[in-house]
Amino acid sequence: MASGAANPVGQDLDGKTVVITGATGGIGLETAVVLASRGARLALVGRDRTRGEAALARIRGAAPGVVAEMHHADLSRLDEVRSLAETLNAALPRIDVLLNNAGGMFARREETADGLERTFALNHMAYVALSLALREKLVASAPARIVNVASEAHRGVTLDLDDLQATRGYAWWPVYRRSKLANILFTRELARRLAGTGVTVNCLHPGFVATGIGNNNGGVYGLGMRLAKLFALSLDAGARTPIHVVTAPELATTTGTYVVKSRVTEPSGAARDDAVARRLWDQSLAIAGLTDS
Repeated sequence: MASGAANPVGQDLDGKTVVITGATGGIGLETAVVLASRGARLALVGRDRTRGEAALARIRGAAPGVVAEMHHADLSRLDEVRSLAETLNAALPRIDVLLNNAGGMFARREETADGLERTFALNHMAYVALSLALREKLVASAPARIVNVASEAHRGVTLDLDDLQATRGYAWWPVYRRSKLANILFTRELARRLAGTGVTVNCLHPGFVATGIGNNNGGVYGLGMRLAKLFALSLDAGARTPIHVVTAPELATTTGTYVVKSRVTEPSGAARDDAVARRLWDQSLAIAGLTDS
């Protein structure tokens, strides 16, 4: 897919506004530091206020004079996503990039206040609800980009559209993998629907990175995650592909793609199933109480 755009977002981010979710640590924070150093105005989203203040301090220390603000929301809750979007739409004159980065893994099945399985809610529905709530602002700011953090973990799984909430059996790794598959399917469908608007939609795999994901879980699961991260990429290395997809001039007119190690890569066959993408779109909008447009 491709859509045209003039004066695209590129390496020079002076005057560009970037919204980053999951920005209080890990890849999100590392990406924010680099984008701030390139002149971007940052609207950052995190759940924890203490970590949010620490993140802002680090960004301002690395890029004196940066315009950056922190917004707090639990993105697994649809009401908080809606409230966040209202705040961003009111506060920001334009949005040039939305980087959907927040995500999690959960050892046990938990339900949110909306009755959704938490991995699905945070890793997929937050992307859907926030992207669509900011869509008009992004289109008005075009050329603009929506960038979704997915994962190579999507390979080898398919979606059960009759059980998106994993009620028939829960295992954390397959559920996480399916959420990443959903990210790619959503990217493709949103790119199709935004074609010609000047807003591109792409997704990426940052690599297996030593972030805080999964650290909220205890027991054997939590220990296993911490041990595995001893062999993971550094945060600096993990941020390279998100930064590339946000800034690369050659991606300014490319949409609907999946990027690994800063190269456009073919995702799995299940991730290229556009019929499933459309069905997931319809179900996701119904869950969020949104109408198609």
